[in-house]
Amino acid sequence: MLTITDSAVEQIKKMMAEEGEDLMLRVGVKGGGCSGLSYGMGFDSKAEEEDTTLTLNGLQVVVDNESVPVLKGVVIDYKQNMMGGGFTIDNPNAIASCGCGSSFRTATNAGTPEDC
Repeated sequence: MLTITDSAVEQIKKMMAEEGEDLMLRVGVKGGGCSGLSYGMGFDSKAEEEDTTLTLNGLQVVVDNESVPVLKGVVIDYKQNMMGGGFTIDNPNAIASCGCGSSFRTATNAGTPEDC
């Protein structure tokens, strides 16, 4: 369904260790942004009934079932450069994105665009 690279898993596990709790990564999509949809990533302590649970590279990941089709084929990576580091999301389903790259839309889901 989705791929998380080794470098992203390593960074996520470091961040989880700093939290000091038994957590899992929650990945999802919500309406908003210039193009209509935006990504969400954060930590959660439990999965909900309407979630899909995955284990990727030893990392427990939960995705709400509404986000599953939009995230199919997504690759989450972590890249380090001279300005610092950050996560990147490559989504083969995105047909358009905003200039800043923080929102997108797919052929089947336009989301809820906001004025930027």
